[in-house]
Amino acid sequence: MTQQVLTILGSTGSIGESTLDVVARHPEKFRIFALAGNKQIQKLAEQCKRFNPQFAVVADAEHAAALEQLLESADCRTEVLYGVQSLSDVASADEVTGVMAAIVGAAGLPSALAAAQKGKTIYLANKETLVISGALFMETAHANGARILPIDSEHNAIYQVLPRDYAGGLDQHGIESIILTASGGPFLDTDLNEFNHITPAQAVKHPNWSMGQKISVDSATMMNKGLELIEAHWLFHCPPEKLEVTIHPQSVIHSMVRYRDGSVLAQMGNPDMRTPIAYCLGLPDRIESGVPALDFGTLSALTFRQPDFQRFPCLKLAYDAMKSGGGAPCVLNAANEEAVAAFLSGRIRFTDIARVVAHCLEQGFSDGFSDIENLLEQDKQARAQAQKGIAALAGK
Repeated sequence: MTQQVLTILGSTGSIGESTLDVVARHPEKFRIFALAGNKQIQKLAEQCKRFNPQFAVVADAEHAAALEQLLESADCRTEVLYGVQSLSDVASADEVTGVMAAIVGAAGLPSALAAAQKGKTIYLANKETLVISGALFMETAHANGARILPIDSEHNAIYQVLPRDYAGGLDQHGIESIILTASGGPFLDTDLNEFNHITPAQAVKHPNWSMGQKISVDSATMMNKGLELIEAHWLFHCPPEKLEVTIHPQSVIHSMVRYRDGSVLAQMGNPDMRTPIAYCLGLPDRIESGVPALDFGTLSALTFRQPDFQRFPCLKLAYDAMKSGGGAPCVLNAANEEAVAAFLSGRIRFTDIARVVAHCLEQGFSDGFSDIENLLEQDKQARAQAQKGIAALAGK
């Protein structure tokens, strides 16, 4: 049996840890080539000792030195690298067959693009890659024969219930629309008058999923769903008007496809990221993930409701950016990343996140770019504009 040789970018985050959990269940199927963990060197050292990758990548020289010391004391021979270029190097290395792209935010774009340029199988858990550079990334992947497999639970669900030969073109496959489900986050039923007083500690407590702080806040504002809409637009060649969002608080149905004949096909399961990870890693087979079977006897109800843009203005901003196209999604994402960071650090209120994003979108944006340098420059300019908006709000 030929082993898959994997690079896991973002191995110390929740997706990375779930990926390693699945990999550990199938040692005959997978070998780890490289792990990347930014600044979490203690956790990365433990992962290196267990999986013995050839390389480990961290943020900078200081963290590299600290990791080297930890590995040396454990007699682990993993070679330590650092910096942005090293992420791209381990993603595009000749030995690598698959790359788990799970670095959060715009920081994950260059390495994901490097993997696409070398025709790798990309397990895409970094939605910002498509939000910022959808056209560029998809064209690069197509030109170089890269395979993109969606890890986000919603896009993975859609991928599972689309026709096997689907390559775009909803009409020719009898598809009416694609429906993304959303939990609604922790504030689905919170009085709107309380939103100004929401704290970071409250916002990161997702009712169903175990996730990092940034994505948990995005779920609370529903910006996460907005970013997923843009991602689905590119992944499935789906026009914006054919994308729906429905709130499903139980997070049992992960997304659906509505067909012309009246059928709606859904993928269901317990809310655990190991399911979509195992599905993609195992293709064409289904492999054991460690996720408990869904017990229908414990489900009291499956409920649905339409999203309220007054409660979730970030979702409306994302819809508008998707429809505008060009550089609007890049600005949306950059402004949101800065605003969420400011909220988590206590500089602005929860309700200010949408205000910062709206402010940046109102400043205008380019029609989009066909190279990463200009995309990243637009990202940089949007962040600078966001910081101006944050400073103005923080001073109130």
